[in-house]
Amino acid sequence: MREVKKKARAKINLALDVIGKRENGYHDVRMVMQTIELHDKIRLKKIKSDKILMKTNLPYLPKDNRNLVYQVVEYMKATYGIKYGVYIDLYKVIPVGAGLAGGSTDAAQSILAMNELFELGLDVDTMEEIGAKFGADIPYCIRGGTMLAEGIGEVLTPIKPIMKLHLLIVKPKQSVSTAYVYSNLNLETLSSHPDIEEMVNGIKADHLDQIVHNLGNVLEEVTFKGYPEVRTIKEAIISVGALGALMSGSGSAVFGIFSDQGTAHQAAKKLKRHEAVKQVFVTTTYNVL
Repeated sequence: MREVKKKARAKINLALDVIGKRENGYHDVRMVMQTIELHDKIRLKKIKSDKILMKTNLPYLPKDNRNLVYQVVEYMKATYGIKYGVYIDLYKVIPVGAGLAGGSTDAAQSILAMNELFELGLDVDTMEEIGAKFGADIPYCIRGGTMLAEGIGEVLTPIKPIMKLHLLIVKPKQSVSTAYVYSNLNLETLSSHPDIEEMVNGIKADHLDQIVHNLGNVLEEVTFKGYPEVRTIKEAIISVGALGALMSGSGSAVFGIFSDQGTAHQAAKKLKRHEAVKQVFVTTTYNVL
């Protein structure tokens, strides 16, 4: 095998709760995570030199060991004694700094691609262990689908695959610092917490209203204060006909759930003209077969 191509799909958080903080600074979370069709493309190819060469479509992305994909490939080459070099071609579509796990999903698919390309024979648990060294979302992105994530995000419990949801993803011009959001999160003053069990039950029952009603993300309280444009975007999505809307992760992207794809496309046209909007995508949920 000379090369492997992968789709690195984004994720959204349908519900995100923070329930504690550890002594090492990490937060304990309970989240309902969902893969969506919006994706980057990644291609890994064997080359005769022993180097790692990287190309991306975005000139500002690092192409050395400051890049998570490069780090993963470098680690696996060293760990498994791979003598070949690797050429990485990363085509980014998922917005950067948006709370959609763009970097994590690229890293996850790189682990899967390295396993295939060099026929390493690694099982999913081993690949998740590798991923966890580089980011809390990477184990989830290796598995994908509809999951309850606990611990710092690495304890994963599959949920029945969600019904197809029609989604509008909006990235404001502002990007959000995840470090800022978590460092300014005060668990004592949170006004409300999402009902994770009810979200899970809604997914299991294929009950759209129950899913929409139980959308919730405790990080919105912090992000909206520091980045008011994100609140503005959420309100704008609701105003153009979304059944419900929620910030994904720590932001800055916000997604809306729509009754059908046509309505979502109509809303996208309106939101592209909004002064605070940078990017708009119409997509759907993706379930792992």
